[in-house]
Amino acid sequence: FACAKLGAIFVPLNWRSHWRELVAVIEQTGPRVLVYGEEYVEVARQLAGCASVERWLHIGEPAGPDHVAYAAALDGPGVAVHNPAVDAEDIVCLLFTGGTTGSPKAAQISHRMIAWNILNTLVHELQRGDITLTHTPMFHTGGLFVHTLPVLTVGGTVVIMRKWTADDMLALIEAERISVLFCVPTQYQMMLDSPRFAATSFASVRFLTSGGAPLPVPIIHAFRAAHGVAFKQGFGMTEFGPGIFSMRAEFAAAKAGSIGQPNYFIDARILGEDGQPVATGAVGELVLKGPVACSGYYNNPEATAAAFDAEGWFHTGDLARADADGFFYIVDRKKDMFISGGENVYPVEIEKVLYEHPAVAQCAVVPMPDPQWGEVGRAVVALRPGAHASEAELLEHCRAHLARYKIPKRVELRDALPLSPAGKILKRAL
Repeated sequence: FACAKLGAIFVPLNWRSHWRELVAVIEQTGPRVLVYGEEYVEVARQLAGCASVERWLHIGEPAGPDHVAYAAALDGPGVAVHNPAVDAEDIVCLLFTGGTTGSPKAAQISHRMIAWNILNTLVHELQRGDITLTHTPMFHTGGLFVHTLPVLTVGGTVVIMRKWTADDMLALIEAERISVLFCVPTQYQMMLDSPRFAATSFASVRFLTSGGAPLPVPIIHAFRAAHGVAFKQGFGMTEFGPGIFSMRAEFAAAKAGSIGQPNYFIDARILGEDGQPVATGAVGELVLKGPVACSGYYNNPEATAAAFDAEGWFHTGDLARADADGFFYIVDRKKDMFISGGENVYPVEIEKVLYEHPAVAQCAVVPMPDPQWGEVGRAVVALRPGAHASEAELLEHCRAHLARYKIPKRVELRDALPLSPAGKILKRAL
């Protein structure tokens, strides 16, 4: 809110990232001020060489002699901030999302995008007096914009969890009388498995929203049978919305697997390889248009041009179909990205790290099913002739460079990987 009033840009950093990953993000965006909490003192020390940062504000222990306490920076007479030059198209924040190259891209979130998303969310989901529970990280569009800002806009209450566990969430739903809630399917499954689930009161809950991956039908039935709670499957992304599609609760079971229908003010099409709309039920790429689109990628005109066509349609890279009733279904991803516990994982980024190991000749990372996280990575590796490296050694190499959720669950060593006639690794075969 302070950045928005100032006309400054807010860049929330992924606290799960390795410090080397954060260096790349900081170099890309060039922030002048960096704020960190006491649990990230060591990370802040590693970032000391980032030249753009002019001021370091700490909460708790400082990481350097010239770092200023955040509370001290707020001392002094309160002065009202006015910046009439701030316009609807000005950028409020940058949220990072991966790309086909594995390098992160910063989606530019404008005042206009936020305002229209709030309006869409109020039209389809919220009412005055709603109480929501925000537990997804604040460097995600899910944490900031799915329910948090829309609920605050109409004077509702936002309960913020510092660390998520199924038991804590169940306790807070009852104690805080939560009325609307967003989770990824993995979290709903973990709540269902908790010993507290059966005894928790869901009397205050109007509906539950799921996103990030398709919601399994057994979870829908289990929540309805135990507590009579309805689900609203939705769909959104960092670059668009995130309130793009929603499902009315009465369709949750009958249209299970669907992301719902396009929200108000959203145009959605499914295009074939020829760029023309496909027939009902046919699969093509999902493209979107509307005032909840981001303003392209920060300092990356090539990526912006690739994402938005000449008519202003945003190409999601998701393969989808729509039924005769206008309900949309995500079928597959054009890219290799997979979702693990609600986090987007980009295999090329992991493969780049594996290729930095001197023993690795070929590698590919593909998703495999996981009962807890939905999908996890499996790295298939062929070593250089005469070289030696164990699964444990390669995993340790990944840990030194990657966030924990990106580290493959398994490394499978093979003599060679399957190749196409053009010499490309056949991931579908793996």
